[in-house]
Amino acid sequence: MNRDTSSRMASPPSLPTEVLQSAVDWALVSRRATRAFLPTPVSRAEVEAILDVARYCASGVNTQPWHVHVLMGDAKQRLSEAVLRVYDDPPLAAQLDEPYDYYPREWVSPYIDRRRKVGWDLYGLLGIQKTDKERMHAQHGRNYRFFGAPVGLMFTVDRGMGRGSLIDYGMFLQSVMVAARARGLDTCPQAAFTPFHRVISRELAIPDQQMFVCGMSLGYADPSRIENSLVTGREPVDGFTTFHDSLNTETRP
Repeated sequence: MNRDTSSRMASPPSLPTEVLQSAVDWALVSRRATRAFLPTPVSRAEVEAILDVARYCASGVNTQPWHVHVLMGDAKQRLSEAVLRVYDDPPLAAQLDEPYDYYPREWVSPYIDRRRKVGWDLYGLLGIQKTDKERMHAQHGRNYRFFGAPVGLMFTVDRGMGRGSLIDYGMFLQSVMVAARARGLDTCPQAAFTPFHRVISRELAIPDQQMFVCGMSLGYADPSRIENSLVTGREPVDGFTTFHDSLNTETRP
């Protein structure tokens, strides 16, 4: 379904305000990183519908810097196998590098504390001890099989674009995930793929001028899997917001 200019400027949906607000809020709040998917197929038409909505997100001067590679079936399997060959080979894995700095070079509180908590909460649910390197390696490796999802998405951006395009990209990724939730689908955005950007570029014939941004799994969450019961905490509004009511005063919620 392609939306022309007139349809975008049309009147709001004929739904009560509270119903519309509730639906949008639900899609935002219920989005989470799903780490186990059902084999239930997702059609190409459904993926296209999600991307058709997400493309209307904001971008600086309408640059729309995103490019998406959609992987399904044998193509997804081949990419997974190519990445896992490197991941499971220590000498090859030692040669990996990152296309850009996603995480800080030095972690400080409160960010390191949040990172550690989500990691150990997940491994705790799975019964994986800190010293069990083999099981930790295997669990992390499930990223590269898209956690069993039927669809994998790979995102790239033109290397000539500035840092602001990564802000635009974040809005696009969020739009993809929220549009998926509105259709009863689940996602997992995956920076875990970034060290394998050269492998991915080779397998998908991505041009040199395109930089890999991240991957994403798309499908239906498996409600029977314990890892999908993980609920991550969020800071309250007053923990990250300052309201400036006048030039010389500030208040918090």
